[in-house]
Amino acid sequence: MTLTLTLPPGLEQRLEEESKRQHVSPTEYALHVLEQHLSPLDRQTQLIALIQNWIDDDDVAEQKSTGDYLIQVLDEDRLSDRKLFPKELEGVTW
Repeated sequence: MTLTLTLPPGLEQRLEEESKRQHVSPTEYALHVLEQHLSPLDRQTQLIALIQNWIDDDDVAEQKSTGDYLIQVLDEDRLSDRKLFPKELEGVTW
């Protein structure tokens, strides 16, 4: 499908700036934005979009904080005393 849009100057400028920042053409970036914000076709597509959104998130500090919290909770909520994520293996196996 071919779609022709007339963008207000401010929106056009923002699209061009962000596409340059992402190192893609304005058309590619506009398609990416539409794909992210339109309702997915099915549950699997929704989950893939959610995970991709997490991957694309540039907030490294939040990702680190979330990962540390998940490791802590997974190690605390065990019937065994054996840790899933022992500190001495951090950076080696996980």
